Amino acid sequence: MRHPRLLSIATATPPHRLDQKDVMRRAAEVFGGDFATLERLLPVYGNAAIDTRYSCVPMDWFMTDHGFGERNSLYLEHAVDLIAEAAAGCLAEAGLAPPDIDIIVTVSTTGIATPSLDALLMERMGFRRDLQRLPIFGLGCAGGVLGLARAAAMARGQPEARVLFLVVELCTLTFRRGDRSKSNIIATALFGDGAAAAVVSCRGGEDRPAMVAWGEHTWPDSLGVMGWDVSDDGLGVLFSSDIPSLVRREMRAVAEAYLERHGLTLDHIDSFICHPGGAKVIDALEGAYGVPQGSLVHTRGVLRDYGNMSAATVMFVLERGLADGNGPRRHLMTTLGPGFSAGFLTLEQP
Repeated sequence: MRHPRLLSIATATPPHRLDQKDVMRRAAEVFGGDFATLERLLPVYGNAAIDTRYSCVPMDWFMTDHGFGERNSLYLEHAVDLIAEAAAGCLAEAGLAPPDIDIIVTVSTTGIATPSLDALLMERMGFRRDLQRLPIFGLGCAGGVLGLARAAAMARGQPEARVLFLVVELCTLTFRRGDRSKSNIIATALFGDGAAAAVVSCRGGEDRPAMVAWGEHTWPDSLGVMGWDVSDDGLGVLFSSDIPSLVRREMRAVAEAYLERHGLTLDHIDSFICHPGGAKVIDALEGAYGVPQGSLVHTRGVLRDYGNMSAATVMFVLERGLADGNGPRRHLMTTLGPGFSAGFLTLEQP
């Protein structure tokens, strides 16, 4: 059986660059009327290990209230712009044009699109009208790995097909200035916007990374660990402060079980391509995988330069990891998301 190969990858960010120090000052303006909130707010920014992020709206937008309808309209506008940019980049890298694509898999959880984002994109780019489309909603941060796995599965099931994987998240649009919850405060220091695209196929690409295995694990009784709180003024982020502890306690065993199903162990892995989550989660992942503290260089670098872009983030890490040029390597992609779930994907780089 031929393995699907990652023929190309490209990333995209919106135009508004957010400096973390500027965000902290503006957040102090928003929350300044609540002294208790402000006292616990400010250290979050310094501890986030983030220098810059990118947003589809300018900083002033966050200083006023917005309803769900306005937020979702902005989501539709900017999400299509970003996936169009990422798609054009990865198609050019693969030497392909839109009519060469047979299937599109699109992942996003930060807005609602019906018709779906891929249908909207078809009106902008010259894809064939018999294109197969698979839009995926609700995977949250896990969507980068699990969505790429779905694209690989479709490519393996249709070996002559070329699959375009798209992921876009506009996390900044979910900020609600009246929400003083701990999750919302952390979100103001953590989340950014971004998109990525990849072409996956069993046709050609013998010199490109092979996607040899994938899988996932969903913990029982964990639905409250991560998700959305849907309100009149938008989507409010929910995540548990226990995530780093859960990673330290259970992630290694789950990863080992996944690898064992495919005849591998952690000792067979040369490189870990991890969704960052946050600084404490990265520390916990390094401990779980038994690698030296600070060794997840690309994961930390993407968090520093872009923040947490939910599902799109791990694709930025993958792009950097594959560009290392260190010869043949086996990569393990991992991520965590609502469910509460872990996603895994193994790539072998020739």
